[in-house]
Amino acid sequence: MSDHKRLAEQALEQGGGILRLAPTWVPRAFCRPGKRIKLHPDDYFVLGQRGGIDERWFSSTTWAENGPGTPEDEGLSYVVVDEEGKEKILLRDVVDLLGAEVIGETLWNKYHRWAMFSKFFDNAGPLPHHIHHRDQHAARVGASGKPEMYFFPSQLNNHGGEFPFTFFGFNPETTKEEVLESLKAFTKGDNSILSLAMAYKLDLDTGWDVPPGVMHAPGSLCTYEPQFASDVYAMYQSVLLNGQIVGEDLLWKNTPKEEIGNYEYLLDVIDWEVNVDPNFHKNRFMKPLPVKPMEEMKAEGYIEEWICYKCPTVSAKRLTVLPGHTVTIKDSAPYGLICLEGHGTFGKWQIESPALIHYGELTHDEYFVTEKAAREGVTITNPSTTDPIVILKHFSENPDLIIK
Repeated sequence: MSDHKRLAEQALEQGGGILRLAPTWVPRAFCRPGKRIKLHPDDYFVLGQRGGIDERWFSSTTWAENGPGTPEDEGLSYVVVDEEGKEKILLRDVVDLLGAEVIGETLWNKYHRWAMFSKFFDNAGPLPHHIHHRDQHAARVGASGKPEMYFFPSQLNNHGGEFPFTFFGFNPETTKEEVLESLKAFTKGDNSILSLAMAYKLDLDTGWDVPPGVMHAPGSLCTYEPQFASDVYAMYQSVLLNGQIVGEDLLWKNTPKEEIGNYEYLLDVIDWEVNVDPNFHKNRFMKPLPVKPMEEMKAEGYIEEWICYKCPTVSAKRLTVLPGHTVTIKDSAPYGLICLEGHGTFGKWQIESPALIHYGELTHDEYFVTEKAAREGVTITNPSTTDPIVILKHFSENPDLIIK
C-alpha cells in the first residue's frame, strides 16, 4: 500500500467518515484584504509581492490560477491526519485514491473528482466588472465553466467595506455595440463599462446566483461563495472606482491564444439574454429557505435553511444548532463545511469558530463529510447555554435540492 493510500484511509477511519481540513489561504495581486476572515492582522501580507490574502478556500480540489510563481498546491485543501498537522494529504488525492468511498457513486461516476469548492471572498473595495466562462468557452483553454453563488454572513460583516453594492449584468436597454465599444477602450483609460450596468445593495444573510457568462462587479461585503471547481475568469473593467488600474492581461485571461485581440470573442463569452434580463433581481436573488417548518425544527433544537439553491451543480445550506441541544442531521450528499459561530462536537471531532488564526495554524472549524457519513447522519452537540453553533455546508449535486 502506498503511503498516500495509507494516509487517506487513516484519515477516513479516524474521523468516522468526516475529514478534518486545514485552512487554505489564497492571495490575489489585484485585491486589497478586507481583514474580516479571522486571519491574524500581521499575516494578511505574509506572502509579500504575491498579494494580500483576501480569500480562504474550502473543500477545494481546485488549483488557484494566480499566474507565474504560483505554488502547485495554492488553493488546494489539505486533510489533517494527525493532531499537529505533521501528516497531511491533499483532499484531491484522497478523492482520487478512494473515489466513491468519499463522494459517493453518483458524483464519482459523473465527475471522477470533487467538482466544487467554496470560499470566503474578503476585499476592502469592489472588484472589476468581470465574467466567468461558460463550458463552451472554458473548454477551449482546458477548463470547466464556473457557476457561482454569493451569501453574505452577518458573522463576518461587522463592517461593509468601501462599497457594499454589486453590479450585475447590463441595463436591459444596453446594446452589444455599446459593450463592444467599451471593451475596445480598455487600454485607453476608464472604459466606463459600469455605466452600462446596474448596482444592487447587498443585504446581510441573503445571496445571489451568478451563472457563468454573467457580468458582475462584486461589492465589498465579506462573501461566502460556493462555486463549481474552476478558476476561469476575465476582467472587463479597466479602472476601478478607487482609481486602481486593471492590467490588460486580465482582460484576455483564459482566452485561447488564437483569439487574443479579438474583441468579438470577448463579447461572445457573455450570456447576453441573462445579462440584460429585466427580471434579474427576481430570478437571481436568494433569501434563506427553511428545509422544514421553522417551529418544527426549533422544537428539535436546530434550524436548517437552503441559502444557495438556484444552481443544479452547486448548492449550500446554513445549519444552526440551538444552545444546549444535541441533534443528528442527515444529508443525501457529501459536503464540506465551515463553522461561523459557537463550539461543541461534530461527530467524533471538536468544532469551534476561532477568533484569530495565524497563517499556517490549524483550526477545528472546517471539515468534509463523506456521502456515507452524511446519509447516516452527523450528531452535533452544542454545550453552550447562550451561543448557537452556526455552520455553512457546501454541496456539489444534492438530490434533496429543489431549484427555486
